[in-house]
Amino acid sequence: MPPTDSAPVAGTRAAYFVSDSTGVTAETLGNALLANFPGIRFLRHTIPFVLTDAEARSVVASINADVARGHDPLLFITVKNAQLRGILSASGATVIDLLAGHLTELENALGVTASEQLGNYHGLGDTDRYFARMRAVEYAIEHDDGQSSRALDQADVVIIAPSRCGKTPTTMYLALQHGLRVANYPLTDDDFGSEALPRPIAKYGPRCFGLTTTPLRLSQVRHERRPSSRYSSLEQCTLELRRAEDLYRRHRIPFLNSSTKSVEEMSAVIMQTMKLRA
Repeated sequence: MPPTDSAPVAGTRAAYFVSDSTGVTAETLGNALLANFPGIRFLRHTIPFVLTDAEARSVVASINADVARGHDPLLFITVKNAQLRGILSASGATVIDLLAGHLTELENALGVTASEQLGNYHGLGDTDRYFARMRAVEYAIEHDDGQSSRALDQADVVIIAPSRCGKTPTTMYLALQHGLRVANYPLTDDDFGSEALPRPIAKYGPRCFGLTTTPLRLSQVRHERRPSSRYSSLEQCTLELRRAEDLYRRHRIPFLNSSTKSVEEMSAVIMQTMKLRA
């Protein structure tokens, strides 16, 4: 559903995820890209099943209303029909077409024109692989932020880090793009009270991979969530990151700094380090 009117927020950008199917691909890939810009606040709108010219024009009207509000919209699209793409691209948004360029490259390589039949790419070509990825996404959602310890023995990797270091977007990317079962666990002050790994993940040390960042970046990201709090203070961020890195080294847990890496880069490093295959 197109968004309703709302008062502008300073520094806010609108982000539209528009698809001729469920919108899962546009939303997931778009959010994976936006996760690399934690200092910007995004008003997110997912609009699935855009199948007609009228529906596309309705989306354009909503986008242009955001242009008028000063929200400088970004438009992520996974729409195969060229006419609909043309209507959407005529909006005032910056358009990020997540499929068209790649389809053109494939057409050139294969010498065949891509079918515009709806749902072809949304099925990912291989039904078994598609459902394996969906099960991986369900697993990631259940085990996000330490919400569940059920079936942790089935995890391909357990990502651990202090809050706001990039655990969730990396987890979801690994699940959706590679079909890996990934859990993530937030390290808090309570977890640094002993030399051991936190109890919920103590048995899974060999499956753990740590994330860290710079204290300044972490403070900036946390400030967006809880401004002027102890949680977002530079002192607290410095302390948590130092303790987390000490924990990683003590238990020989591989880790990387997420401050200058995209979700795609972090995922590739994790897969290579942990010897994981999609």
